[in-house]
Amino acid sequence: MAKIRIKQVKSRINRPARQKKTLDALGLRKMNQVVEVEATPQILGMVNKVSHLVEVTNAE
Repeated sequence: MAKIRIKQVKSRINRPARQKKTLDALGLRKMNQVVEVEATPQILGMVNKVSHLVEVTNAE
């Protein structure tokens, strides 16, 4: 399975609780934090829900 890098580029302040929980589930706790995860359909769905807060790149 392919891996992707997810970086939080916008703040979670003043966001709905659901989006905050999604960021937590992805492992993002701070601004500019980067996590590397498997590109499963579940992860891609979570990334899609918070796409305005994160930046996604392919991991090599």
